[in-house]
Amino acid sequence: MGGGQSRHDPVTETSSRAAEAALYRAVWRWHFIAGLVVLPFVLILAVTGGIYLFKDEINNTAHHAVRFVEPSETTLQPSQIVAAALVAHPGSAKAYTPAPALDRSAEVDILGADGLRNTIYVDPHDGTVLGTLWDSGAAGSPAMYVVRKLHSLEYVGWLGNRLIEAAAGWMILLVGTGIYLWLPRGRKNVGTTRIKAARAKGRRGRPWWRDLHAVTGIYTGVFIVFLALTGLPWSGIWGAKFYDTAYDLGLGMPDGYWSGVPLSTVPTEDVVDRAPWIMERQPVPESDGTHAGHHGDMGAGPSGVPDLLDTAVAEAEARGIVPGYAISMPGGPTGVFTASVYPDDITYERVIHIDQYSGAVLYDAGLEDLGTLGRWAEWGISVHMGQEWGLVNQIVLLLACAAMVMLCISAALMWWKRRPQGALGVPPVPVDWRIPRTLLVMAVAAGIFFPLVGLSMLILAAVEIALYLGRRRLVAS
Repeated sequence: MGGGQSRHDPVTETSSRAAEAALYRAVWRWHFIAGLVVLPFVLILAVTGGIYLFKDEINNTAHHAVRFVEPSETTLQPSQIVAAALVAHPGSAKAYTPAPALDRSAEVDILGADGLRNTIYVDPHDGTVLGTLWDSGAAGSPAMYVVRKLHSLEYVGWLGNRLIEAAAGWMILLVGTGIYLWLPRGRKNVGTTRIKAARAKGRRGRPWWRDLHAVTGIYTGVFIVFLALTGLPWSGIWGAKFYDTAYDLGLGMPDGYWSGVPLSTVPTEDVVDRAPWIMERQPVPESDGTHAGHHGDMGAGPSGVPDLLDTAVAEAEARGIVPGYAISMPGGPTGVFTASVYPDDITYERVIHIDQYSGAVLYDAGLEDLGTLGRWAEWGISVHMGQEWGLVNQIVLLLACAAMVMLCISAALMWWKRRPQGALGVPPVPVDWRIPRTLLVMAVAAGIFFPLVGLSMLILAAVEIALYLGRRRLVAS
């Protein structure tokens, strides 16, 4: 024992502390840069998401005059309601939404001669046309349509979708790196204790905002990660890959429903406003066009209302589709009626395709027909939209959105208070670049799982290397 090494080698401990400090500075630098870059996108997602959680309540209040009627036990046939809408607003009927309750209006979507699509609100009890709004699809009103498009940055087109996808992936990594940076590492006062101490001393400087930022992130991190993950199915790259993988594994939308029925090349999402996400890309079947001659052109009567609309509605309701569903009209000689509903309780979600000539059901699937990943995705999306548990779901997610706004504000204020005059104030590059292999593996894994995050990581790394080499060149000269 006399000639052995000490159990506590000072050199080893010093080296370990240096490596830990280098790791902390590297994580802090990337957390800072990534946070600064995605901050505007997180702010947009949080504000628009918080508003959209209450779209039904907002729409019902803002458009009460056209959405609500005096209740009555007498209800007109679907064909009569659609015909009344076409008289008031000539054009081509595209979809019909029966009144979901006795005190609600029915909706008829009509494509006018001007090429614009409008929603006509009709009293289902007497056929009175109550008003017209520009058709805004699942959003329910033009205002909520704008909010929805802003939430997904669809106004920017292809690039906007990719930016939001990258931001969602970085949100998850920001929560993970934020937790790492928050870990005490020997400090006695962390989080709420330090906030109370700063408040008692009357301080509202950068340390106070830093601790408020940390505590908010710690308490709401799980909700932020959940919202990011459940929002990714709508993304162009990650969402498409998830869909294809679930389908290939038989865990999403399984094969075997068509039973030889001819399929079109039109996806379900192109013919309905509301459909379960996992079913949106499934092709619509085709009606048997050999029967077209028995019912006139494309199965439509002289009033412009498809001949078998009443039959299709009755068939869908006989199969148990719940109120709130819409039924789209056949598009062309081989088109079908498609009844679809995406209710608050996703156990009742449904898509039913019906032949426009014979009234035969060509396809009928609900949540129970999906694979495991499909059901999980549907549940996650439902919670993400605030509809699974009603008002409680909405309030919890609204608080999460408010926390995200607070994180953005506190991050921006911290940056503003610490930045040097005329500079960005980015944390300096650590002198010691010894990063644990485990962290590198985690970064690579994150980049693979979130491809756009991986691409942005490579871009940031390239910038870092360029800056480092530039500084070395300046020093050498």
